[in-house]
Parts: sequence; C-alpha cells; structure tokens
Amino acid sequence: MSETTHNHLLDVPDRERMQALLERLSSYIEQYHGGWVRLVDFDGRVLRVEMGGACAGCHLSATTLQGWVAGTVRQFFPDLEKIVLA
Repeated sequence: MSETTHNHLLDVPDRERMQALLERLSSYIEQYHGGWVRLVDFDGRVLRVEMGGACAGCHLSATTLQGWVAGTVRQFFPDLEKIVLA
C-alpha cells in the first residue's frame, strides 16, 4: 500500500476560501437557475455579495440568498455574522 500526501494548502486566507466557495456555489446557481452570486467584500464577519443573471429582480432571490448561499457558507464559516446584498 502506498502512502499518499495531501497537496491542499492549509494556510489559505479566509477571503480566498470564501471566493472559491462562492465561485463553486455560483456555478450551481448558474446551471440550475440561470443566475449567479459574486463576492463583493468579506471582512471575516460580514459577507457582501452581488446577485445577477436570472436572480436580478427575481422574487425568490432573497430565498436563494438566505437559504442556499447563507446555508452553504455558514457550514464553512460558522462565525459569520451576516450576509447582505451589496
């Protein structure tokens, strides 16, 4: 049995981790809903995002933001205080 080593970076800044998470999440939103979410600002406590595509003007965009985006992000950033639209 061969020994494997991880090549994951362990000291990636939180902002880069958040950016990568939102990019992954946005790809799902784009594929299934035709919309997208983008990082505007993240200071460790407050996440500001922009939503567009089919999400712009959609009456369910608040549900997507608070349900799908917030629900996913808080799994990886439990100390996040709030998520707001920019």
